[in-house]
Amino acid sequence: MRIAVLGGGNGSFAAAGDFALSEHDVRLWRRDADQVAAHRDAGSRIVVKDHDGRHDVKLTMVTTDIAEAISGAELILCPAPAFAQPEIASLLAPHLRDGQVVFLPPATFGSMIFAQATREAGNRAKVSFAESGTLPWLTRKHGPFEVAITIRAKRLPIGVFPLEEAPHALDVIGRAFPGVIEACGDALSGALMNAGPIIHPPLIVMNAGPIEHFERWDIHKEGTQAAIRRVTDALDAERIAVREALGYGAPHYPLAHHYAKDGEIWMYGRGSHDRLTDSGDWRERIVLTEHRYMREDLRLGLSLLVSVATLAGVATPLAKAFLAVGGAVCGEDFGRGGRTLDTLGLGSLSKAELQTLLRNGF
Repeated sequence: MRIAVLGGGNGSFAAAGDFALSEHDVRLWRRDADQVAAHRDAGSRIVVKDHDGRHDVKLTMVTTDIAEAISGAELILCPAPAFAQPEIASLLAPHLRDGQVVFLPPATFGSMIFAQATREAGNRAKVSFAESGTLPWLTRKHGPFEVAITIRAKRLPIGVFPLEEAPHALDVIGRAFPGVIEACGDALSGALMNAGPIIHPPLIVMNAGPIEHFERWDIHKEGTQAAIRRVTDALDAERIAVREALGYGAPHYPLAHHYAKDGEIWMYGRGSHDRLTDSGDWRERIVLTEHRYMREDLRLGLSLLVSVATLAGVATPLAKAFLAVGGAVCGEDFGRGGRTLDTLGLGSLSKAELQTLLRNGF
């Protein structure tokens, strides 16, 4: 199938390389003209490293022209950080056509940003927007055109906006990820599956000292201690309570299953935490005031959780606490703005009105 991949980060390169490895027609779009020129000069190729070795694959296209990239694409995948979504959405919106599926893995309710941008552009094409609980790959770039894939997702919960388009959207996404995807309802349900705002805030805030002391620090290895895991589970309980209050059913993909040796399989499958730490790719330099763990997962992800929890009537003391401490680390007030129902233009809706919008669309 023809797939457009938007962005130039770890997730985008893993997507483009892995889809090309599966012999899809892959077009990669990114904004950096110099990087695009360099990639073309290198033959529009990506080296994918995984447990089977090194694979040199060629993309159909590498371009700065987003209209060219998505022309004729059934699936448009954008794994860019949540803070990059508004700009990409505005660039993409005028060019979408009937039947296309925009997939944001994961998105922090970014599906609404892309849907709203399309509507505001005056584009009335019948497009579906979907988001998942995690990136389909645990991955890091090892060079400008080389990416290492440590793990591919085994179960990928996906929510769709509008929900009435879910059968079509899940069919298209399922052909790109055969045997992996699982429907989890509407787009807000998909947003409330996002593991990033649960796993990363405790790891970076409670490891702030060693993160700033050492040149590189692995938050998933030395940084994952029993005390932090207890906090992570408590924060995850807040997320699950919000899901239940909104009427979303199990499975809720509790993060504890990511670490467990038995029981229900989590998104990346059994033993994924050990393989992640064994790879060494997550022993990295993290600048707390700048890193996406802070700017995306903590500030945007937890502000969304708190906002939706307020609508649902659920207390989220830990989420609020991490927003307060994260803001203090950055010298900002994370309690203001962020990604909330208000900033998404949905703050005036009741729970029933929001659910109607999520089901039927605009």
